[in-house]
Amino acid sequence: MDFLWLTIAAAATLAIFSFLYKDNPFYKFAEHLFVGIASGYVVVIEYYNVFRPNLWDPLTAGSDFWLIIPLILGIFMFTRFFSRIAWLSRWSMAVIIGTYSGLAVIGFTEGDLLNQVRASLVPLISTEAAKKLASDPGLFTFLDFMSNPLLVIGFICILIYFFFSKEHQGTYGSLAKIGTGLLMIGFGAGYGYTVMTRMALLFDRLFFLCSDWLHLI
Repeated sequence: MDFLWLTIAAAATLAIFSFLYKDNPFYKFAEHLFVGIASGYVVVIEYYNVFRPNLWDPLTAGSDFWLIIPLILGIFMFTRFFSRIAWLSRWSMAVIIGTYSGLAVIGFTEGDLLNQVRASLVPLISTEAAKKLASDPGLFTFLDFMSNPLLVIGFICILIYFFFSKEHQGTYGSLAKIGTGLLMIGFGAGYGYTVMTRMALLFDRLFFLCSDWLHLI
């Protein structure tokens, strides 16, 4: 039985890989199978982990009558399937978008913006790094010493690039070009990280095929 399920998983993996050759019915079947299973899994998880404990059980127990409001708004979402009353779903969408927009602003401010601002407020010269460089001169201690100056200068150059009220010419333009180069390095590092993640997923699937299924490794 285990080998049967492994074979099914391997066949689905090979069907997905078949898209590397061209679009074909095997790939479409595997794609629809994945979307269907994932959708069903999400529905079950949402029902047992969100809907019942947070809405249905407290509502039926009579402890939180105000939960009738999100229940009604949730029902309104399904009115999109009926053209005459589809406009009711707009109320639900307005509440969802407004609520999550507010939460996203707070989350981004506290989780990303403030942390990045704090991380950028560093002294130009680190006393500890200077002492390490003086006591033990070397490449790594020098790079540690230069980290703060490079961070401050790079941060200023990037801010200058985004200041469009002044034309980027002369020294100002040179600093803006440095900021552009640093941004490209950051974007390239992010793209490289994405590629590495995809390659890790590919190697994981190949390892599954060669080890768990075929036992070649």
